[in-house]
Amino acid sequence: MQFWLLKSEPVTFSIEALQRAPQQITHWDGVRNYQARNYLRNMQVGDLALFYHSNCTPPGIVGVVRVVKAAHSDDTAWDPTSEHYDPRSTKEVPIWSQVDVQLVEIWKEGLSLETLKSHADTLGEFPLVRRGNRLSVMPVTPSQWEEIHAIAGVSVSKKAFSD
Repeated sequence: MQFWLLKSEPVTFSIEALQRAPQQITHWDGVRNYQARNYLRNMQVGDLALFYHSNCTPPGIVGVVRVVKAAHSDDTAWDPTSEHYDPRSTKEVPIWSQVDVQLVEIWKEGLSLETLKSHADTLGEFPLVRRGNRLSVMPVTPSQWEEIHAIAGVSVSKKAFSD
């Protein structure tokens, strides 16, 4: 099992929107950065990810999701009406990928970026707290996963490891 962090602007797609989705599952689509796309392609069914609200006040981690379908073609790239349209991507040669995620839990209290940065020394090389990191998908080591949960005062839910 691997751990990840997935960023979304809450005005575009929030954790509450995921909670309202059928079976609390959605496609994690629209990623248009090659490194982030490659991280999506490395995700496997059962992997867990921190759900991060970005470009809001305050930005921070608001819950956990589970990958329920490994990387597959992001069909929003083929839709000319989509804001994620990319005419270079075709069904025969897809450029972009998506995964499907399911809500595991919403945290009662979010964990702000400011708080995460104040623990940068214990989070090691956590990319989120490094200056200038704008990736929407990033890996999280097992020790960072545990440390983030400890900082948030949230125990790792048994639900996260079931199914």
